[in-house]
Amino acid sequence: MTGVSAPGYGIPEYSIVGYVDDQEIVNYNSVSRRMLPRAEWMKKEEPEYWEAQTQRAKGNEAVYRNNVRIALERFNQTGGFHTFQLMYGCELDDDGSIRGYEQLRYDGGEFIALDTQTGTYMATMSQALITTQRLNSPKVQWGERKRKYLENECIDWLKKYVENGREELERRVQPTVKVSGQHKDGTLMLHCQVYGFHPRRVDVKWMKNGVDDVPTYQTTHVLPNPDGTYQIRVSADVMPGEGDSYSCYVDHSSLGAPLNIVWGPPSSRVTPVVVAVVVVALVAAVVGFLLYRKNKAGYRTASSEYSVSAAPLGGLTIGDDD
Repeated sequence: MTGVSAPGYGIPEYSIVGYVDDQEIVNYNSVSRRMLPRAEWMKKEEPEYWEAQTQRAKGNEAVYRNNVRIALERFNQTGGFHTFQLMYGCELDDDGSIRGYEQLRYDGGEFIALDTQTGTYMATMSQALITTQRLNSPKVQWGERKRKYLENECIDWLKKYVENGREELERRVQPTVKVSGQHKDGTLMLHCQVYGFHPRRVDVKWMKNGVDDVPTYQTTHVLPNPDGTYQIRVSADVMPGEGDSYSCYVDHSSLGAPLNIVWGPPSSRVTPVVVAVVVVALVAAVVGFLLYRKNKAGYRTASSEYSVSAAPLGGLTIGDDD
């Protein structure tokens, strides 16, 4: 969930985005005022589901307007663009082990984090101390309630979503790899473009003589393609010596074994088959979302991204100062 101090830059005042694996499944914002399906397989849910989700989202929208107001007061801010975000999610591995997490952030910085082992909230900013005291009080015990939700109801929803979307979630598309190099001022800039793969998780790096990792000069984010696949480019600036060889290492769940594509001068290498790729430029809105990932270890959340459960939601206010 994300609440902002003032709508603008194409960002609604309040928004929810839900993901399972790399698939966006639901979306709600203060413009549409409806929880809407984003994945085709989510349309299997009954109308009652969407009505219940919409009403919960509307309730949380009111809570988040209050949270933003309180946060501005805590940080002695009277204007400007500020964000208050909540992310939480649960993980289920193939061996049956489960995990959960919850974080609150203000302007991108961690504000509060839930310790799921103890069921208590930890303040990571001084302005959050009054909130953690309230949430951890014997009367409220919100962390223990949330821990139970993450370990039980959240997992139940995850299992249901995964079953409904299994065909798409487990789709595997092998990547196409293109390597190139540019000589400049005695150095060689190597580029490895990997595209057309699914799911999103991929490991790409440059290797020297098939063994040593080459320090990465530049790595793009993994970007989506219009057909639902993904792409990434990894570049490295090197000073090749006599006899040195460089290769792009690519590991992906669609591959039986990792790829090592060797770079060489155009006259000495076989040019790989390349298909056209459309690079999609994205302007990333500030949103909160839940992301479940399926990899070799099972279904799990991606810790690098903000998240909020697409399951039924409960309101959480950060508390007044009195």
